[in-house]
Amino acid sequence: MTWYCWKGTILFLDLRIQPRARQNEIAGIMGDRLRVRVKSPPVDGKANQCLAEFLGAQFGVSASKVELISGGNRRDKRIAIHAPARQPAWFLALMKKESG
Repeated sequence: MTWYCWKGTILFLDLRIQPRARQNEIAGIMGDRLRVRVKSPPVDGKANQCLAEFLGAQFGVSASKVELISGGNRRDKRIAIHAPARQPAWFLALMKKESG
């Protein structure tokens, strides 16, 4: 099982979120999930909004194009990025590393 999946123009990502981090960043692969650190606390959906804004900026789309599929109140989440405008270097590197 991999941490990403393309279905047409939609990119699905399985994530492990670490809220209250020092900065927003990609922290590599943890098991079968992409580990993401976000600055916001997990209160009133702030961490989810911060995650959507961060990933939207990474993939060149607005936060509204980053959809939370599952895991709203959990650290393990599945999100969909609708029609990403670009693929960041870290994403391409992790995909290449996974494929061997």
